[in-house]
Amino acid sequence: MARRVLVVEDQQVLREGIVEALREAGLDAAGAAGVEEALALFRREECDAVVTDLRMEEPDSGLKLLERIKGMQPLTEVLLVTAYATVEHAVAAMKAGAADFLVKPVNLGHLVEKVHSILRIRADREALEQERERRLTLQREIDERFNDGEIIGRSPEMIDLYQRIEKVATTPSSVLVVGESGTGKELVARAIHRHSDRKEGPFVRVNCGALAEGVLESELFGHERGAFTGAVRQRRGRFELADGGTLFLDEIGEIPTGTQVKLLRVLQEKTFERVGGEQTIQVDVRVVAATNRDLGDAVREGSFREDLYYRLYVIPLELPPLRRRRDDIPLLCDHFLERLSREMGRPRPLLEEGALKLLMQYDWPGNVRELENVIERAFVLCEGGRIQVGDLPFRSRPDPGPGWFPPGVVPLREAVELLERELIRRALDESNGVKQEAARRLELKPSALYYKLEKYGFPSSRDDRGEEGESES
Repeated sequence: MARRVLVVEDQQVLREGIVEALREAGLDAAGAAGVEEALALFRREECDAVVTDLRMEEPDSGLKLLERIKGMQPLTEVLLVTAYATVEHAVAAMKAGAADFLVKPVNLGHLVEKVHSILRIRADREALEQERERRLTLQREIDERFNDGEIIGRSPEMIDLYQRIEKVATTPSSVLVVGESGTGKELVARAIHRHSDRKEGPFVRVNCGALAEGVLESELFGHERGAFTGAVRQRRGRFELADGGTLFLDEIGEIPTGTQVKLLRVLQEKTFERVGGEQTIQVDVRVVAATNRDLGDAVREGSFREDLYYRLYVIPLELPPLRRRRDDIPLLCDHFLERLSREMGRPRPLLEEGALKLLMQYDWPGNVRELENVIERAFVLCEGGRIQVGDLPFRSRPDPGPGWFPPGVVPLREAVELLERELIRRALDESNGVKQEAARRLELKPSALYYKLEKYGFPSSRDDRGEEGESES
């Protein structure tokens, strides 16, 4: 079926000429003389692309139409045409989500080529949306079988982890979750609790690495009134609070040696005394511990008790780092974007293919937590309902050099933007932020550089006169 294009132009002769040229090129084209007529036609039958004049009833009619259309159908591509082109108009159009910007007088052959180009972009985005829906469907199937939607991933390593969680959850054995920082160890602990026969009991968490030895003992075992300065009343510890449920000991490798002895006893005998107390307290607690350290090395170094190590290391679960399961990155991005959309009450932006490939190429030393932060930043700062290469923080891109492009084939436009942004950054660095000098090095007019700085979201910098740079007319 032919792609449908809506032409919005208040000059009848020009409108009819564009419609005829598009029809001759095999497209299903229709015309409208103004914004309200265009919106009425669009509501009756959505279009794949819209070609609109910028100035009609009002100076910015085209921009208003662009915003309305993107609000109704984000995948529709919009081409703006105007006889009054300025850098400000171009920047505003691109920020609002325009696919391109043409200046009158329009060459009809060139306009038809542009329309075909943006329709190809539309087709690519539709394919991306279909792939996203496929990923979400697969994830929902995994959620229904293995977890409650907290742990995201369908790589072989994650499927194996889900299966191990199911087996482990029904036992009373201690579990040690190992993995780098940011991989989601607490999520695994919570999943174990939810799938166990203790799920109606409490889930209590302690960050062992954040507390000094004396404070940690009181936190774990509680204290009696007067046990130490400031102990003005009796306080129950986390073991008591977790009775009948699960106690998650995060950063277990950071526990001081003295506390390790007391922890070993409660794991073996299920009994302890509060700090400063004599009464022996018995609890029924399932312990899940987590660490990003190699506890075997800590045992050999003498900083971690061997008997406690084996008491905790009954059932080990390893969480793979994100760089070892890159195929899960699209699923994680979808998950974070959907959640942010709900929390912020904003439409979910489209993650461009080039941006996704960069995210999949990066090594993610901060793992899932770092990816989540990057996606939230891009969600807040992106323009036009899409996250592009320029919306990603620079630290999430590989260092420039041989092979610094994403692997495989990427859309030429995305590759050009990536290269262009990097060359602008280098020119600004070499010019100490002086835009006039950076423009000279790039052999660009200052006005062209200012437009690109806006487009790629570079921070404002001052020129060599100490004032904001002014674009050439």
